[in-house]
Order: sequence, then structure tokens, then C-alpha cells
Amino acid sequence: MGDPAEIDSDHNWKDQRSTYDALRARCAVAREDDRWVALRHAEVVAAATDAAAFSSNVSARRAIPNSLDGTQHATYRAVVDRYLTDERVAREEPRCRAHAAAIVDALPRGVTVKTIAHIGTPYAVRSQSTWLGWPADLEEELVAWIRDNHAATRSGDRQRTAEVAERFDQMIRALLETRRNTPTTDVTNELLNDTVEGRPLTTEEIVSILRNWTAGDLGSLATSVGVIVHFLATKPDIQREVRALVETGDRTALAAATEEILRIDDPFVSNRRVATRVVNLGGEQIAKGEGLLLNWTAANRDPLVFGDPDRYDPDSNADANLVFGIGPHVCPGRALTLMELRVMLEELMGRTNWIDPAPDRPAIRETPPVGGWARVPIVLR
Repeated sequence: MGDPAEIDSDHNWKDQRSTYDALRARCAVAREDDRWVALRHAEVVAAATDAAAFSSNVSARRAIPNSLDGTQHATYRAVVDRYLTDERVAREEPRCRAHAAAIVDALPRGVTVKTIAHIGTPYAVRSQSTWLGWPADLEEELVAWIRDNHAATRSGDRQRTAEVAERFDQMIRALLETRRNTPTTDVTNELLNDTVEGRPLTTEEIVSILRNWTAGDLGSLATSVGVIVHFLATKPDIQREVRALVETGDRTALAAATEEILRIDDPFVSNRRVATRVVNLGGEQIAKGEGLLLNWTAANRDPLVFGDPDRYDPDSNADANLVFGIGPHVCPGRALTLMELRVMLEELMGRTNWIDPAPDRPAIRETPPVGGWARVPIVLR
């Protein structure tokens, strides 16, 4: 075993996928500063499914259920899962569709449109707000928070990131205080009356759950819309195929198409773990207490599993797709996210004749550690 490959710490990459592709071809696990990064599909799956060897308790603040392990994770995950059943997700679809239709109908035709700013972000904020029962006048504050959170993440400044996170928590605490004084019938009110292990959820637990649902999901949903729209705008043959699926109403195939596009260009770059004991992973010895990044973007493009990683093949690649993770921490909101993305796709395809890349402005990649696209200018026909 030689010295592990090193990831360039300055992250000056025009397309981090190509950097990960090249690094993954050299090694399964690389070194980045003071931690390890799992790059190949087999190693990412092995670490993600072995919660005994790789703990999720890596956050300075308690994140429910993300930072929990074992029975504690299972206990809180059961609470979260109650809000994300297929039945409850289906109940949200009409409201998501109304938001998507209104957004698409309001967009101009024949001129440049900013996909993330004009489609993804407002759709994410409005869909999440109606699901949680949050007031419409919170939209401007949430949009500003998404922008500031992305900027803080790009900066790599932990203090700045912590300050933005605390601002979000304060927003939620104020909202919860209002709800206690004026109860309503919605998901947020349900959480205020929910229990775990026979006792009411504490305010901090509710804040943590809502932070998990919104702080991550708002930006993720907007970014996913950007990835999907860019992919379809730059690949006319697949755009025609997806438009045909919308016309026939094949929801299962549309969901599969969505996951496959996100696999090819996975905006959910990584999750953190910490070794609980000495572990050999991909030929490297990871010491107890050392950090490990599960690089989903790299694993989802592993040619040992997918052949040509850029080949669009929803049926063949579905079983190995890691966009929503794997193991005990697999994303609980997968059904909700796929529904929201499918609905936006249906409304965007159904209410336009075609989507072209903007001829005067190029798409711009996000800056690591953020994935996907920062700007996706398009023209709707």
C-alpha cells in the first residue's frame, strides 16, 4: 500500500465531477486535508451501510435524525417517517402542482430565464412552506437565507456557516412561538404536539427536525431543478423522450428519469462520517476518530458499476443509484422530493414547447463543496 492520493484542497475546479472521475480512476479512497474521501461505489456503499464502524455523529449541533446512530437514530427516524409516507406525499401534490404551474406560466418566452433564481428557488420555498404550513410572507426571508447559506458553504468559513445556521434556527424558533400562541392545523403544529419515547418533543428537537427538512431541502430542491433543466436543455433527444413521458402520464418513468439525471450530475456531493474503530477501506487504513466523506457524486459515476457514467439509462442504473443515499441514513424525504421534482417537470414540459440553453450566457458550475450549477440560463419556447 503506497501513499494515498491527495485531493487538491483549493478546489479550483471548473467541474468537480471531472476531478473526482480522474481521482477515482487512481484510487478508491483518497486523502483530503485531515480526512478521508470514499470515491468508488463499493467503498461508499460499504461505509454507508456499516453504521457500527462509521458513525454519523459528526456535527457540532445535534441534527435529528442525521447525527444519530443505532437505536437512537431508529427512534427519531420513526417520528420523521410518519410525516413522509406515500399517502401524505400524495396529499401535497395538488399544492405543489399549483405552485409549479403558476411559476411556469409567469415566465417570459423567447428571452433568457434564470432557472434556479426564477424557477427552482421560488418553487422550493413555496412547496416547503405550504407543506409545513408556513406563512407566505416568509418567502422573501427564506429566499435570502438560501442565497446566504450557499455563499457561506462555498466560503468554507465555519464561523460564517454557523452564523447563517443560527439565523435559520432563530427564524424557526420565532415561528414556533407564534404557533404556540395561535395553533393551526399543519405539519408544524403536528410536530408541536408529537411525542418520542412517551414524552413531548422538546423545542430544540422540533427545531432540529425542521432544520433537517428545510435548511438542506430548500437549497437541494432548487439545485436539483437546475441540474435537471440544464441536462434536458443541452440534450434535445432526451428532452423529447421526457416530453413524451409527460404526454403519456408515465409517472414511474418520469421519477426514474429524474433520479438518473441526478445520478449523472449528482448535486448532493457528500455526507460526513467518523470511524469508531480502525477500519480498512479501499486499501487504506482509517484510524479511530478520523473523518470520512462519502462522495456520492463520485460513486454515482463509477464506471465499474455504471460503465459510461454519462450514459443515460434509467432502467439499467436504477438499482445502483445512490442519489438519495443507502443504509440506515437513506434520505427519508426521497418520495417527497421525487414528487416535487416530477410535478415541476410535468408542468415545465407541459406548459412549454421547448427549452433551449440561453445563446448569450453560459451555464456556470457551482463552487465546491456545493454541487450542481450556480447559473442555468435558458430560453423557453
